[in-house]
Amino acid sequence: MTDWLYALIPHFKALHIGTLAIWCGGLFALPLVLARHEAAVGQQDYARIRRASHYGYTLIVTPAAVIAIASGTVLIFLREVFVLWMFAKLVAVSALVLFHAWVGHVIVKVAETEGTHIPPEPVWPLVVLVTPVVVILFLVLGKPDLGGIPIPDWLTEPQDRQFLFDVPR
Repeated sequence: MTDWLYALIPHFKALHIGTLAIWCGGLFALPLVLARHEAAVGQQDYARIRRASHYGYTLIVTPAAVIAIASGTVLIFLREVFVLWMFAKLVAVSALVLFHAWVGHVIVKVAETEGTHIPPEPVWPLVVLVTPVVVILFLVLGKPDLGGIPIPDWLTEPQDRQFLFDVPR
């Protein structure tokens, strides 16, 4: 790898950590904002809370998630981190992506069924969200040796087989 690529690594790390903080912070905040979508509040308050959750999700949290994932992917290839703890971290990141999609689903449901859809209490979503965040922090900061986990040979060795379909030229 050339020197100029090595020089980019700290910049990608800073971008990744910053956008990850915005993404996770937003994922923690949005269930709390969604809990404020109550039928008892006035129309103006409901509209303001609705706009805050919608714009927060679409203009802040989702772009931060995309940039965090993209910069993390670039870092994997720049640092050549193809080890077991990284793949375990990617599984935990996929849990964050699923939680992100669920929050988006709840935001849409609240918007489309004003007054009839009751958003979930924020306690359980936040408990669910803490799990992948803690796992990611444990894996990234500890970089544990997960060599004791049995992995099937078909995942670790080339199989010398053809694709099930022809690749177009």
